[in-house]
Amino acid sequence: MRIGHIELFVQDPVTSKEYYTQVLGAEAISEQADGRIVWVKLGDIELLLRPGQPGDSPDIYKFARSAIVLYTDDLDTEIARLKLRGVAFEGDDGEGCPTFRDPDGNWFQLTNPGQHT
Repeated sequence: MRIGHIELFVQDPVTSKEYYTQVLGAEAISEQADGRIVWVKLGDIELLLRPGQPGDSPDIYKFARSAIVLYTDDLDTEIARLKLRGVAFEGDDGEGCPTFRDPDGNWFQLTNPGQHT
């Protein structure tokens, strides 16, 4: 078994695509349903950005939450690069594990896997 892709619930997939490509450096792959569903690729992982509509979604999606850990070989350089692009780090989830959120509140952690224990 392996992960096929990760779906993130967002307010506006087109706006989120701009954040993921321009701020995080993801590659835009494709759009579906007249731009209401957007695919991007971050490293080797494909992310599907879809509108989150808790009131109208099936019960299984109503309380969906996500946490994504991004790996980097140079934590300090990556932190500086993301700060220049407007990312506001909220704190650390352990030493060397700074955290931030995307515009829709999805939680991210940045770490160097070689230094993370």
